[in-house]
Amino acid sequence: MTQPPPNQPPQDQPPQQGAFGPPEPQDAVPQEGAGQDAATPQDAPPPAPQNTPAPPAGAPGFGAPQTPAAPPFAPPAAPPGGPQLSKTPEGGGPMPHQTGRPPQAPQAPPTPPQPGYGYPGQAPPTPPQPAYGYPQAGAPQPPQPPTTPGYGYPGQAPAPSPYAQSPQPPAPYGQPGAPYPPQQGYGYPGQPPTVPGYGYPGQPTVPLHAQGGPGTGGGGKKINAQAAIIVSAVVAIALIVGGGVWYANSGDGGKKDDTASTGGTDGGGDDKGDTGGTTSTGGKEKAPADTSAKILFQLPMPVVKKDDSVGVRGSWMTDKAYVKTGVNEVVGYDLDKGTKLWTVKLPGPVCEASRFATDDYRTAVVFQASTADTASCDQVAAIDLAAGKQLWKKTVASGDYPVDFDNVTVSANTVALGGTDGGAAFDIDSGKALWAPKATDTCYDAGYGGGPKLVAVRKCGGFDDPQLNIQTIDPASGKVISEYKMTKGIEYASVVSTEPLVVAADVGDSAGDGSGISDFFSIDNKTGKLRTRISVPGDDFAADCEGITKIEQCSGLAVGNGRIYVPTEEHEGTAEYSRTNEIVAFDLATGKQTGQRADAGDEYTIYPLRMDGSSLIAYKRPPYDKGGQIVSIDGGSFKETKLLENPSTEASVDAETSMLPEYSEILYSQGHMYMSQVYASESSSDDPEYLALAFGTSG
Repeated sequence: MTQPPPNQPPQDQPPQQGAFGPPEPQDAVPQEGAGQDAATPQDAPPPAPQNTPAPPAGAPGFGAPQTPAAPPFAPPAAPPGGPQLSKTPEGGGPMPHQTGRPPQAPQAPPTPPQPGYGYPGQAPPTPPQPAYGYPQAGAPQPPQPPTTPGYGYPGQAPAPSPYAQSPQPPAPYGQPGAPYPPQQGYGYPGQPPTVPGYGYPGQPTVPLHAQGGPGTGGGGKKINAQAAIIVSAVVAIALIVGGGVWYANSGDGGKKDDTASTGGTDGGGDDKGDTGGTTSTGGKEKAPADTSAKILFQLPMPVVKKDDSVGVRGSWMTDKAYVKTGVNEVVGYDLDKGTKLWTVKLPGPVCEASRFATDDYRTAVVFQASTADTASCDQVAAIDLAAGKQLWKKTVASGDYPVDFDNVTVSANTVALGGTDGGAAFDIDSGKALWAPKATDTCYDAGYGGGPKLVAVRKCGGFDDPQLNIQTIDPASGKVISEYKMTKGIEYASVVSTEPLVVAADVGDSAGDGSGISDFFSIDNKTGKLRTRISVPGDDFAADCEGITKIEQCSGLAVGNGRIYVPTEEHEGTAEYSRTNEIVAFDLATGKQTGQRADAGDEYTIYPLRMDGSSLIAYKRPPYDKGGQIVSIDGGSFKETKLLENPSTEASVDAETSMLPEYSEILYSQGHMYMSQVYASESSSDDPEYLALAFGTSG
């Protein structure tokens, strides 16, 4: 796994302003017509805010040849068994690098990565021959955010609601997989889909409703040491030649943690995906007669001051527009032509944007009140993406100071905001204050996960002894419906999905790669009980969550059909010098792998984007001489259907591969694919850089 650059982490201390009661919104009526002239040029770019995170350190492009030191050939005593799902987390308190304060985020982004191995003009190195199981060299890892140990805690009956308008305590709501052998392609038989859910990340922001190793034998003769070494060496060499990675069930990895609550009903989303179509079943996306795509338009990177980095996070799709955050603005573009349809001007950069919108395309953003270096992310506005206008703007005061928000999301008709200073909830249509979390001496809502349900990550205790509570709450009233208490010591958690409820955490910093994920926690959001815990070692799986401040910012993951879909790390392919990976599925009831696997193919890497009914939509990042692909993977058979393939021209591939899936936003819907950056910075190369790219098929 890799990790986006850390943002300014929260000061892990309880708010110092005393109890935080109902929000004190300070209304600001948007100027009618202001900023909606599509022909008006952009304002002069602002300097970067101090709390704007920087993008990842420059890394070699996809497929870059890595030359690790060749270790002495020492075959393992027995073939490895894939991910060790029975890993026991380590205990402990703050990590050695954690002093009194969390580390500060870097101030400026580096140059975007260049095309990797195989790009014209680059000679391939002589590949090493490491022993089987030796870690594959990859791109340099960005700094790791602080994480802490611990996992799972027995679920308890929900405590009285911490929210201002609900003093009464809430009342509770009243498929195992199989291992599989190595294989060359996809289509391995799997379980039929159950109930579809929704997926992260990079999914189009659309209406909420759419949207152990081989076992040992018993008796028998023992073989001598020399024979064991020979057999192991043959097995290792065979696996190296095959270039595959065996991802199978391991030991008792699917068992629930004995210290955590058990039980709970079988989860799954309430959304019913449309069925039908001749090439892709279970969803709305259909393959056109011709899947070849062309570049529809390219949005140039906004000009910013030298050494500045400005946040431009946020992209959405409506039935008529592709909407993208720019520097101090949100702009709607024609889906095919890229012409500006409307512009909503903002006084400062966008800090955070909800990845969800309502059925009628209304969403929310957090932004700064100015472009000054001292400006904070204390403004929130609702944006009508269909009409292209700002509905309302608010600030929330805590004592004499405005609350600085770390994240924003939308669920039903509620805009929910959280942070170390406090939180708030507003009606998305009117801007009316609905409820606010009670900030006690030791607890606050670190943030929320939105979409089909609203889930709060409530943090209690001090910096050295944090306690995270995962609460499913009523969006309209703030009433707590269920609560799951994680073990003390887990400092940060990310909401991967709210229906079914899946939370990610790096338990005891055991991921070892800064990804923020070592384990997934599948939770029954009706009872607050832990269903199962799923171990995903960082050496084997490639997904990321940034739970320090951005509670629902996860990439490379999708949840649906009662499963979570996770990409593996890159490894050697079958072709010489090639690299590839797969997507595998874990059952959210048992924690075991289902045996399903979707292969990227030699020289491609594959990433889940979102669910489409019971099917999985995924992006295949291409090699230097081919275009990327969007594919639909059947949730039952795992049969792959190509929906779109981008041009293979040098200019197109250069532009496409400049946007790494881990650090950019990718949307796909109805034959249209959009890729965009989340930071705007000064270009340090002569090659053109883009804010966004649009590809489309003719079908």
